[in-house]
Amino acid sequence: MARPKDLRAYLEALQELGDLRTVDRVVDPHLEVGAVIRRSYETRAPAPLFTDIKGAAPGFRLLGAPGALSSVPDRPLARIALSLGLDSGAGAREIIDALAGARTREPVAPRLVESGPCKQNVLLGADASLDRFPTPLLHEGDGGPYVNTWGTIIARTPDGEFTNWSIARIMMIDGKHLTGLVLHPQHIAYVWQQWADRGEDMPFALVQGGDPALPFISGMPLPDGVEEAGYLGALLGEPMELVQCETVDLQVPANAEIVIEGHLSAERTGVEGPMGEFAGYRPHETTMQPVYTIEAITHRDDPVWPTVVEGEPVDEFHTATGLTLAAEALTALRAAGLPVTTAWEPFEMASHALVVSVAADWRDRLPGVRTDELAERITEVIDAQRFAYLVPRLFVLDDDVDASDVGELMWALATRVHPTGRRIVREGKVLPLLSVYTPEERHAWRGPRVTYDALLPSAAEGREPRSSFRHIFPAEVQQRVLETWDA
Repeated sequence: MARPKDLRAYLEALQELGDLRTVDRVVDPHLEVGAVIRRSYETRAPAPLFTDIKGAAPGFRLLGAPGALSSVPDRPLARIALSLGLDSGAGAREIIDALAGARTREPVAPRLVESGPCKQNVLLGADASLDRFPTPLLHEGDGGPYVNTWGTIIARTPDGEFTNWSIARIMMIDGKHLTGLVLHPQHIAYVWQQWADRGEDMPFALVQGGDPALPFISGMPLPDGVEEAGYLGALLGEPMELVQCETVDLQVPANAEIVIEGHLSAERTGVEGPMGEFAGYRPHETTMQPVYTIEAITHRDDPVWPTVVEGEPVDEFHTATGLTLAAEALTALRAAGLPVTTAWEPFEMASHALVVSVAADWRDRLPGVRTDELAERITEVIDAQRFAYLVPRLFVLDDDVDASDVGELMWALATRVHPTGRRIVREGKVLPLLSVYTPEERHAWRGPRVTYDALLPSAAEGREPRSSFRHIFPAEVQQRVLETWDA
């Protein structure tokens, strides 16, 4: 199967897998759309494609759960793998290796083209309004309809030296105005702050649809100065094709479904939130955030607007943020020369934990090093990364455990993590959306982070063999059982 290069080719790939369900009946954007998408996550159903949304213009469509776990039994990561240009049967380690491997390659700069599908319809002035688009209220109690949950915000520093592609939630105020989270140390806040310090509104473009890899990489915690567009080119092996915006000096993917252009205010005058979030709860609080003013909208004929309804695992926050953060962790640990095989943010732990798997021969590669010393070295590398404030718990495990297998991981954590000892606790910056912290810690953006040394002792120290079919029986016995199993 060829790599799907835009959202429509991606929908065709999902249809071929049996992982897409078209919803032709009229659905209400007030909570019903959100409830259908939410239930699709919790039942591992095919991705719902809504074709008749009450109040939206005829032909306008909405795709739910675009990057969630697949309904195909033997291909749980199919939506993720297809989005990233891999075979639909790719497993966790293969996906992480692909993401981490691309970080070591030279960026492939995007290419500017004259036009593209996103320019099929151009709305300017008063016509540039979201009133005709599907704008669902996703959770009961949300502060308003959230129109950006899977789209990419494009912004550039005033000096033109750095262009950021990122994801942040954006809430609709009215057809012409939006507000959304602009939080430090995220790069969108870095860019916005430079404009705000000059007393100027920030030009922006908000992209919905396009290459299915785009949202995953827009949520990746890349280091300062690394641009998502070039990394995407390295990952996919070809440059992204961009077109010039209509009203702002920014370039956007030519194959996007919808592009919203305008300026983000230099002042925080919008009341944003609350919104049901990735931890699995809906907070009560609101914050003051900048306001987006829409000046132009371009879109394809019969556009498709992808939508995520965050909540209890597993949804796109857990898949996209978890995978890309783990890949960035693996990149940093490999660069430090540490004997790790992979990293993983377990989806079911709601992006509240990172597992680092250590190679079986790590003692040969680091003679004389104790488990606590290795755990300390790993902790120092992770703490030096800009995403460290997103990782309240770090588990260091032997790689005999497949951390992406939730049953195997739970067994290992229960039997290898000491109840009170073998841990490294330190204080530092934390993301206030992490529900594990107290209200006081969340308001202060500061709290404890912990590393658990769950490495087993060496064979010389009395390491006990695993008592399972795969580990405690000779290979020839396993083979004989497997060959005669059906009989």
